[in-house]
Amino acid sequence: MTAIAEPTTAPAAPLLRDHRIPADGLYEGVRVLNRLPEGWEDRPYERFEVVPQGRTIGAEIRGVDLSRPLGDALRAELNRALLEWKVLFFRGAHLTSGAQAAFARNWGELETNPLLARGASEEVVRFDKKDPTAPTFENVWHTDVTFRERPALGAVLQLREVPPFGGDTMWADMAAAYDNLPQEVKDRIDGAKAVHDFIPGFSRFYSAERLAPLQEQFPPVEHPVVRRHPETGRKMLFVNTSFTTRIVGWDQEESDRMLRLLFQQAHVPEYQVRFRWQAGDVAFWDNRATQHYAVYDYAPHARVAERVAIAGDRPQ
Repeated sequence: MTAIAEPTTAPAAPLLRDHRIPADGLYEGVRVLNRLPEGWEDRPYERFEVVPQGRTIGAEIRGVDLSRPLGDALRAELNRALLEWKVLFFRGAHLTSGAQAAFARNWGELETNPLLARGASEEVVRFDKKDPTAPTFENVWHTDVTFRERPALGAVLQLREVPPFGGDTMWADMAAAYDNLPQEVKDRIDGAKAVHDFIPGFSRFYSAERLAPLQEQFPPVEHPVVRRHPETGRKMLFVNTSFTTRIVGWDQEESDRMLRLLFQQAHVPEYQVRFRWQAGDVAFWDNRATQHYAVYDYAPHARVAERVAIAGDRPQ
């Protein structure tokens, strides 16, 4: 007689104690790090050398004299580098304020900003940090002037005086930040709009008497939570701690919770590049695709910088 095999049972899975971590945080794991938009051709550069500084963001450009006229071909290739690397670094440029503004004008009309100290001309902003007790526009991740209807396309920053240590600037790739969001979060925020207002970002530094007269000039504006880059078509997160106050049509608690999650994305190191300045260095970044963070870790030493900003388009 053939014996009948006894049914076997799989061993029970080991039991783990109850465990959880708070919702809406940043978690360990693999990050998707795509430098280029889907379908974008990765071509070599012909007119200068590109030295990558990060996986998806940041490249040093060698072999370009920013004090000279660019010409159409060089300007076009630099623009491609800007789109592909999001922030470009030029060591030892030592531009005059006029030459710095002239370089930026290759990308369009320059902005003026009544909220910041003026440099050599109306278009040049000067950050002269010599007094450790003075208000500082540092230590926060942000995208410049999103409180405008047409936030800046980009900015050109030059360090005139550097401290003996510290004073770095960091940039974050907001396309990578969007790519790595959970799909359920993407589904909720695609098509949503958020309110941007200059007051939260500047009320930490300026009095109500200083800000109140500017409220009519800069009323709150609405921008997409996820914008498409006007040149590459790539989706990017477009909210920031300094100026984004709420998501339109959401109750305040729900909006606050989502914005806290989205603000955190700039803090992921894999999306970042960090630049150690030397006097005369220039950084040119795509303000549409990035956030940045000026690190204030150099007191009591001085740090002096000048910036010009290029007017942008209405985010879509």
